[in-house]
Order: sequence, then structure tokens, then C-alpha cells
Amino acid sequence: MPLSVGVVGCGAFGKHFIELIRDHPEVERMALCDLDPDKLAECSSKYEISECYNSLDDLLKTDLQAVMIFTQPWLHAPQAIEAMEAGKHAYTAVPIIMLPSGDEMLDWCDRVVETASRTGQLYMMGETTCYRAESIFCRRKAAAGEFGHFCYAEGHYFHDIEHNLKNVAMWRWGKDWDDSKRGGIPMHYPTHSTGGIIDITGAHMTQVSAMGYEMPNEDWHLPGGRYDNVYGNMVGLYRMSNGMVVRIAEMRRIGTPGLETFRLYGTAGAFERNFNGSIWLTLNGQEEVDLTEVSDPLPDALAANKGGHGGSHAYLVHEFVTACIEERQPLVNAWQAARFVAPGVMAYKSIQRDGELLDVPDWGDAPE
Repeated sequence: MPLSVGVVGCGAFGKHFIELIRDHPEVERMALCDLDPDKLAECSSKYEISECYNSLDDLLKTDLQAVMIFTQPWLHAPQAIEAMEAGKHAYTAVPIIMLPSGDEMLDWCDRVVETASRTGQLYMMGETTCYRAESIFCRRKAAAGEFGHFCYAEGHYFHDIEHNLKNVAMWRWGKDWDDSKRGGIPMHYPTHSTGGIIDITGAHMTQVSAMGYEMPNEDWHLPGGRYDNVYGNMVGLYRMSNGMVVRIAEMRRIGTPGLETFRLYGTAGAFERNFNGSIWLTLNGQEEVDLTEVSDPLPDALAANKGGHGGSHAYLVHEFVTACIEERQPLVNAWQAARFVAPGVMAYKSIQRDGELLDVPDWGDAPE
């Protein structure tokens, strides 16, 4: 049965998905929603979509079956809950929520999981890492048992604040921007470094000890203000539910090109990716991996235009649409999304306690 979808947020990021959603062969009806009438009119004209709404409340009064939310990250969980309460399946961009308070973030994770469980509506978080070519490659190797027993992994998100992230922060706040909103807490947005490892191994993080790095003469991550955090780099060492050990590095002060990836090691095989390429290793040697040749099936219209973040956008759209139609939990459902976010919250709490070993909360597995 074809799906009807409303897109909430026609800004810079949402625009990357509108065409993919419109062109999916199983989407029969599409609507757009944005508080800014100029953005709404621009996207309506460009993508030839006539059904438009000026507020989420108005869109939720319709008979649309699903909502895909591309608003600011502090709005994701509240808007997803509102959509599920209105009888809609809900997708949000990453993360499930991002706030200065880790306790509030965990509370919102709990509320999203509870709402999905109680209403029976689907929630999906659009974590790009899970659909990059290296994740597809490693999922296949794991399914074939070629890693052996997972024993160690490293997740990296290297993205210096000077590489457009300052502009992104200012853009997110728009006219409400002021210097009190400088900074951020890197581990409160950990999904690009935790997601691939959690997804592929099928395990989740149970404990963490973490440390932070304060750059001399730091002028962005500052005491006081909204975030009250001086650490531009944060590194956590985790114990996983399957016994393996994982290091997660969220870096916003690092003199390298951006890198969003992981290294994954087992007792029989291992995968490494760095700035120079990707390698599959075993006790017998190593071989270079051509990730350009790695893909999963997609509808023709989406395969021809996979979108950004390593071609992951098309897979995100396809997974959400097919999950709704098939009435199954998506790969990154509410329970899994909480597992991607909570480890970062607890890492920052550990940093604030000088590396104290802390338990990571868990909401269990999604229902069958």
C-alpha cells in the first residue's frame, strides 16, 4: 500500500531529502510544512508539490500517514512525540534530541520510546553512518561470521569547528543568535561515531569512562552561556554488552580533514578506514576495499541520486518508507536511537566527574 508523507522543515538540510521522498515509487502523496512562507513557497515551486502547511499542528490534522522532520535538533523529540500522538509514523534527522542538559536528553529518549511503545506508531532516527558503504560492507562481513568475535572498535567524528560548524550553529538559531549560544557539547551529538559500531555488532554500551581536552586560548567552547563547556574534544572508553571495548572520539578542535567513520576488530577479521582508504584484515594479510563498489538495492529513481553523507540519504528515505508500508520496526528505531545517544550523555557526565566509570542506561530492544 503506497504511503503519504509530510516533510516538516524546508531549510538547508530538509531540501536534500524532498526530491528523494517525492521520487520514491511507494510514496503516492507528499506535503510540505515550514513556518517560513518564503522557504515553503520556494520548495513548493521547485519540487512541484502543491500541498503545503504553515505549521506542524495543521499538518497533523490531515490524514497523512507519516511525517519526516528536518527541524532543529532540540525540536526533534518533542515534534516526533506530537506526530506519533496524532497517529503518524515519525522520522527525525539526527540526533533524537540535543540539549545542554544530559538529564533532559535522557528524559526525552525515555518519552520517545514510551510513546512509540504505547501508540504503536513507528519512530526512526536518520543516522547516516548506518548507510554509508563501510557499514554495508561490515554488516555483510558480520552476517557471514568473518569478524569472528567482536573484541574492539574505534568510532571517530573529526569535524573541526572552523570547518563550517560555526556557521551551522549560527544558522540554526537565526535571528535568535547571540554569543551566549557559542560552544556546544560534542558528546551530546555522538551518533555519527557510535551508530555504526552499535548497529553492526548488535551490542550496546553499558559503561563509560571519559576525558575532555580544552584547547589553549579557546574562543568557542567557553564557561557560562547556554552550554557551559570548555572541552572541544571528548574521548570515551566503553564496555559493551558483548564484552568488547570501544573508544569513541568526538573532536571539534583537530587539524585534519573531516572524518566520520569507525574501525572494527574481531578475533578473525578486522576493518579499518582512515583518510587514505579502507582495508580488510585477517591473520593471513590485508586487502584494500573499494567502497565505491559496495551498495544495497534501491529503487531506480533513488539509486540514480543517492544524496549526501556518503550516499546515505537515499537509503534513509527507502528504509523509512518501506518500514511504514511493511509495518515493521526500522533499523534505527526508537530503542536503537536511544542507544546511539545515551552513551554520549554519560560520557560527558564522566568527564565532569574526572573520568569516573558510569553506567549507560538502556531501554532494551524494540518489540518484534
